[in-house]
Amino acid sequence: MIQMQTNLDVADNSGARRVQCIKVLGGSKRKYASVGDVIVVSVKEAIPRGRVKKGDVRKARCCSNCKRSSAR
Repeated sequence: MIQMQTNLDVADNSGARRVQCIKVLGGSKRKYASVGDVIVVSVKEAIPRGRVKKGDVRKARCCSNCKRSSAR
């Protein structure tokens, strides 16, 4: 389950490496997102010359949530 303030690794070629969930879409009281849900994310790390930049706010779809990342 993904909730607000969760840091995520990106699995596409958009240019972002790590993002942070800032909102789970689909209702005013919705707290968690699972596979297939749409969330609003902020880019925290991006590759040079990518399509997205650090600080961009985008919509994203959760494609998998089986990997746990350690706090850094």
